[in-house]
Amino acid sequence: MFTHVVLMKFADFADAAKAKSLLEGLANTIDEIATLTVALDRLRTPVSYDLCMISTHADVEALRAYQSHPAHLEVAGWLKPRLAARVVVDY
Repeated sequence: MFTHVVLMKFADFADAAKAKSLLEGLANTIDEIATLTVALDRLRTPVSYDLCMISTHADVEALRAYQSHPAHLEVAGWLKPRLAARVVVDY
């Protein structure tokens, strides 16, 4: 099992809720996603990121297939101009 963790900080926090909805929709579209959890930060402290996404995949090839899937690329195209910062951990 391969886990993909992404933290996102939005230029406008109001975009985080729509991002959550768009990301959750990928679970029904992309077979290479084994599990998907998307959560919004509740405390909004100075060091908090706005959204955390954790997905699992059978292996690194499945993660790469997810990342190059047209539905993922469409969501990423919406996200990128709205992000102030993003960090990723894959293990």
